[in-house]
Amino acid sequence: MTRVAAIDCGTNSIRLLVADVAVPDSASGAGQRGELIELDRRMTIVRLGQGVDRTGRLAPEALERTFAACRAYADVIKELGAERVRFVATSASRDAENRDEFVAGVLDILGVEPEVISGDQEAEFSFTGATSELDGDDRYLVVDIGGGSTEFVVGNRHVEAARSVDVGCVRLTERHVRHDPVSAEEIAAIRADVRAALDLAEETVPIAQAETLVGLAGSVTTVAAIALGLPAYDSEKIHRARISYEQVVEVTDRLFASTHDERAAIPVMHPGRVDVIVAGALVLREIMERIGAREVVVSEHDILDGIALSVA
Repeated sequence: MTRVAAIDCGTNSIRLLVADVAVPDSASGAGQRGELIELDRRMTIVRLGQGVDRTGRLAPEALERTFAACRAYADVIKELGAERVRFVATSASRDAENRDEFVAGVLDILGVEPEVISGDQEAEFSFTGATSELDGDDRYLVVDIGGGSTEFVVGNRHVEAARSVDVGCVRLTERHVRHDPVSAEEIAAIRADVRAALDLAEETVPIAQAETLVGLAGSVTTVAAIALGLPAYDSEKIHRARISYEQVVEVTDRLFASTHDERAAIPVMHPGRVDVIVAGALVLREIMERIGAREVVVSEHDILDGIALSVA
């Protein structure tokens, strides 16, 4: 067993996973993806991508929120005695002109340099993390709806094709939403962006040919929690839940009609998702409509688990 720490810093949130990972036995061919035993998993909404779509730069206040979370995570990593640390940064820091400031700050706090990975690398980590424990020989479409981008990955035991497109819940909200509740025109504008992104994804990824849709990240898990009627967020009940297309439609229609305060009052709603959940839920709905999916399998295991497995 190797004790590792994986950090995933996206457009909306920064997350930490500390786990013991059993290294695969290459000689026997057993456990090719490794076995992961979770010790600590946590998430902080930092909105690193605040304004990046408009300015092309990381805002000073967004950087400070992110660095504060890194300091807290550094304490957890030290306390649990992780032997190896890998910090992966995704959409917002890929796009920013001043990402050197971000890299220097993380290096100073955690002692590791953040790897600003490509969308394709992000997709591969997401696929590995989401499918490592799924049974069967289905061809999966893994969809990771982030703050700045959405990753589409098709494969079974290995990635066959992947594509990252620039539609995420934060990016779409900042680009289009000005009213509360969201207006019909704003919903139409978000839909148009998502449909154009799906056209791009389909150029390289056969998204309609997969047998099972697996949905990742906060927008998907929040929609699932609302659909399940949970009185509080419960990872164990959400992980591997199957949410029907009809349930997704019902939840998105409810979100379209709700005000900020009404969304904030939903028991499972994280405060950092109140403003962006409408766009995130709509991305999921549009994907399901495009491929004709009757349900989505929700996974709490995602890019973070893929990063942790890669460290060992």
